[in-house]
Amino acid sequence: MAKVPTVAIVGRPNVGKSALFNRLLRRRIAIVHDQPGVTRDRLAADFQLDDRRVTLIDTGGIGSALGDSFDDQVQAEAELAMQMADTIIFVTDGAAGITPIDEMLAKELRKTRKPVLVAVNKIDHPKHDLFDAEFSRLGFEHIFAVSAEHGRGILELTDALKAGLWSQFPLENGKEDILEPIKLAIVGRPNVGKSSLVNAILQDQRTIVSEIAGTTRDAIDIPYRRDGRDFLLIDTAGIRPRSKHNTSVEVFSVMRSEKSIERADICALVVDAVDGVTAQDKKIAGLIQENEKPCLVVVNKLDLVKPSTRVRDFVEAVLGQIRSNLFFLTYAPIDVLSAHTRENLDRLFKSIDKIEKHSERFLGTGALNRLLQAAIEAHPPPLRSNRRLKLLYATQIDPSNTPGIKPPTFILFVNDPAALTDDYRRYLEAKIREHLGYYGLPLLFRLRSRR
Repeated sequence: MAKVPTVAIVGRPNVGKSALFNRLLRRRIAIVHDQPGVTRDRLAADFQLDDRRVTLIDTGGIGSALGDSFDDQVQAEAELAMQMADTIIFVTDGAAGITPIDEMLAKELRKTRKPVLVAVNKIDHPKHDLFDAEFSRLGFEHIFAVSAEHGRGILELTDALKAGLWSQFPLENGKEDILEPIKLAIVGRPNVGKSSLVNAILQDQRTIVSEIAGTTRDAIDIPYRRDGRDFLLIDTAGIRPRSKHNTSVEVFSVMRSEKSIERADICALVVDAVDGVTAQDKKIAGLIQENEKPCLVVVNKLDLVKPSTRVRDFVEAVLGQIRSNLFFLTYAPIDVLSAHTRENLDRLFKSIDKIEKHSERFLGTGALNRLLQAAIEAHPPPLRSNRRLKLLYATQIDPSNTPGIKPPTFILFVNDPAALTDDYRRYLEAKIREHLGYYGLPLLFRLRSRR
C-alpha cells in the first residue's frame, strides 16, 4: 500500500495553527481559543486532497514563554511532528510580524531540508505585498497570506501543498488503495491512564502524560498500524461531571470526547485498578451503551497493586466489581493490564481482533427464527399491560452490507412492540449469544409492529 503523505502545521503559540488545521479539514477538530497554548498535543486527522488521503498534524505551540510546566514536552512533540512530516506548514502572525521565536523556528525548519510553506495568518485584506517582503526574511520561497478564520488565501495554499505532495508521492497505476481503519476511542474519567495507554501502544510518547488530571484537552486522532491492520486511536480528554468543568475550553473538550464515542467503531473504557469503578465510570459506560457501541473495559495500573496482594485474587475482585457495577455492559470483555509496564498489553488487541471477527457473524433467517421460537416455547413471554408478546418473524441485517464494525442488528416483527419487557429482551439476547457469542458487541433489536 502506498505511503500516505503527512503534513505538519507548526508555529509559535496563538498564531492560528488550530484554526488553519480546522479550515483545511473543513470541520472543527482542534479546539480554537484565544489563549496561548490551548493545543498541547499533536492532533492528527486524515483529509482528502484531489480524492487522495493526506494526514494532517496540528502541533502545540513552540517557544511559549508562559512558564507552563508542559512547555518542554510541547516543544518535543512539535519537533517529533516535524520529523514525521513530509511537508511543513509554518504558520506566522501577519498582524504581529516576525518575532525572535519565528526566526529561531525558521532556522530549525531549514535544517530539516523538508518542503516548507509559510502561511502568514490573520491577514484579512488583499493588501499584503509588504507582508510578503517582510516574511521573505525567514528564508523560504513559498509564502502565502491567509486568514484561517475567514478562509482567505486557503485555495492558493492548498494548491501549492498539492503540487509539492504529488511530486513527492506520484500515484501508482493512477489510483490509490485506501483501507478504512478501526476507530478505537480510548475513553474514561481524568487521570486513569488513557494517554499512557496510547503511548504504550505506540511505544513513544505520542501524547503528553502528567500526574495532573486533565492533561489531554483535545480528542486526538492517531493513525496506527499493527500486524497489517490500520487503526485510528482516539485519545480523549477525561470526562468529568459537568459541574466540575472550570473553563469553556474544558467544556468543549468533554463535548469532543462524547462525540468521539459517537464516531468510534469500538470504545475502550479505561478504569483505574486501584480506585475501582466510580460513579463517573458508570456514567461514561452509560454513554457507550446509549450510543450502542462495541466496547471493552481496560483495567489499568496493575503495576500499582500492592506487592502483598495476590494478583489473581485482586483480578477476580476487580472483575466481580465491574460486572456488578457495569451490569449493562455484560457483553464487554475485561482486560487487566499496566500501561506503565506494558504488561498484558497484547490482550487488548486480541480482544479487538475477536470483536471484529464476531461482528462478521451472521445467522440466517431460518436458523434465527427457529432459535427464537424455541426460546419462546421454553420460556413464554410475560404479560405486559394485559398483552403477551407474539413473535411473527425475525431477520438479521447482513453485516457484509454495512462496512466497519457494527453491532449485530435484528429486525423483529411482533404483534405489539410495547409488550417486550426489558427482562425478556435480555433473555432473548442471551439465547442468541449462546449460539454466536457476539463478543464485545451489543445486540440491537429493532421492533416492527404487525397487528
